Amino acid sequence: MSERPIIALTMGDPAGIGPEVIAKALSHPDVVASCHPLIIGNAPLLGKTIRDLGLSYEVKQVSSAAEAPEHAVSILDSGNLNAEDVAHGQVSAAAGKASVEWILQAGEMALSGDVQAIATAPIHKEAARAAGYQDIGHMELYQSLTGAKEVATMLTAGSLRVVHLTTHRSLMRAVEYVTKDHILAKLKLTHDCFSAWGFDPPRIGVAALNPHGGDGGLIGREEIDEIAPAVEEARSMGMDVTGPVPADSVFPQAIAGRYDAVLVHYHDQGHIPIKVKDFEGSVSINLGFPFVRTSVDHGTAFDIAGKGIANETGMREAVLAAAHIATTGRLPE
Repeated sequence: MSERPIIALTMGDPAGIGPEVIAKALSHPDVVASCHPLIIGNAPLLGKTIRDLGLSYEVKQVSSAAEAPEHAVSILDSGNLNAEDVAHGQVSAAAGKASVEWILQAGEMALSGDVQAIATAPIHKEAARAAGYQDIGHMELYQSLTGAKEVATMLTAGSLRVVHLTTHRSLMRAVEYVTKDHILAKLKLTHDCFSAWGFDPPRIGVAALNPHGGDGGLIGREEIDEIAPAVEEARSMGMDVTGPVPADSVFPQAIAGRYDAVLVHYHDQGHIPIKVKDFEGSVSINLGFPFVRTSVDHGTAFDIAGKGIANETGMREAVLAAAHIATTGRLPE
């Protein structure tokens, strides 16, 4: 194998925009130059997508990662889906089943060392549930596969990096999760991952949960009872942690370069600043797995699936980020 890593690209839900954004992303010369892209998905559907988009590159069908060609795109199709059964924009148990199987196949290949990283297109949670899966998110699927004890979702938009204490929980349930122990565990994970990526030491900002940081307990005590004690203990362990910082201040400070990462407490607290900074180009990176996994930071977009108008920037950036981490052991700047 050359110095360029093999990156497994899972197709996502085939009824969504996954095949399209992958096809478009791999038409960019810098993507193929950075890695050996190996798509895990349905070959006939990808071929039709490439033709419908008027793209001219060829895809080689292979039976293993070892056959992935240099300076070209390849696909591994296990034959688990009939492309004719896929209808754009329609929830389908068959599509959900195939999308999860592709995710798990890529994970097994990463664990065995056959591929050096994974970049995932979006799946549809209803379709995965219709197929009988209880774990219906990439992170949950890979946590079950690997047995990883502490994991987290990090979103990146350039140098703005946001680690989530919780993601797919209702706001009420997310608030219940804001405890000293949970926060401290995520701070340890963030510190360890960023240290491995060459940050010495990682500078972590911790967002407050309540408006104005709770105003001394007048509008919430989570900062006093849970967040500040976690920050203090992290500092006593040698971590460079600041907080709690009101959310309307911590992100401008991070963009200005004060922090390498910001720990937030719930989905929208982290997603909104990232999407405002770079809606199309933001990338999701998981912390805590024994392999690199990046992803687009958008959904299946059933409303535009098959129309040829999906923006591939997120998929392109996800592959480039996976290749950069796999090659250098560092985060992209």
